[in-house]
Amino acid sequence: MKYSALTLRPAAILFMLSLLSACASGPRNNISLIPGDQIAAQTRKEGLFTQPIKWQHQKPGCKGECPTIKLDSIAFPGLTKLTELVDHALATMTGTSTKGVQPYDSIAGYQDYFWKTAAPRDSTLLSAKTRYRNKNLTVIELNTWQYFTGAAHGISATQFLNWDNNRHIVLALEQILQPGKLPGYVAVLRAAHKKWLAGNADARRDPQTYNRLWPFQVSENFAFTDHGLVVKYDTYQIAPYYFGQPELLLPYSALRDILQPQYLPAPA
Repeated sequence: MKYSALTLRPAAILFMLSLLSACASGPRNNISLIPGDQIAAQTRKEGLFTQPIKWQHQKPGCKGECPTIKLDSIAFPGLTKLTELVDHALATMTGTSTKGVQPYDSIAGYQDYFWKTAAPRDSTLLSAKTRYRNKNLTVIELNTWQYFTGAAHGISATQFLNWDNNRHIVLALEQILQPGKLPGYVAVLRAAHKKWLAGNADARRDPQTYNRLWPFQVSENFAFTDHGLVVKYDTYQIAPYYFGQPELLLPYSALRDILQPQYLPAPA
């Protein structure tokens, strides 16, 4: 079996960010296998210091219904490289070009482009937050939500950046897996997906139709937590829109022979 499904949009974003790192000096709540009362407990208050960046802009000179952009992001004082990576990634995730290359590479550039092209009710929300932090890793969750005038609803997208605090790089999937262990990762992800389907009323009602419309997909959009890797999907990837952005938890116990040893928690 070939794993070409790994070449999803998040993979392309992560590849670009990895290159930059090497060269540089709205919708429903998430559906998750992780109980809501445990999510906060997964995040250690360690790692890189952050400062908020918040603003909301309306198209200059516009009256009545006007295009808007809202930013709710973070900066990393003293670490310009990572701050610029977050800015670049959020801009890239707006996806205005069907050719895969955006006519801008920053939020400022996106804003200029948006004012020139947006319809009256178009709206964009860009956000970034730290999902997990410890002394070695800072995991950033990037979110975009866009509404285009006349559409039935907005479209969201999420991308994780797993930042190595010591090496100053964004970690790609192949960097955290042991050599030749991609099939093992896929097997653990498939098992987590099967468990998620067991709790999905739509899938239980008509498994054959559900699997035809929303088949399993391999994703490398992962985030470290205290308990395992969280793999997150955009809307429409493995479920209808009203499911939001599903998350699957791959526990470290299932990844013992798959992850590089340095990315596994120390034995208790």
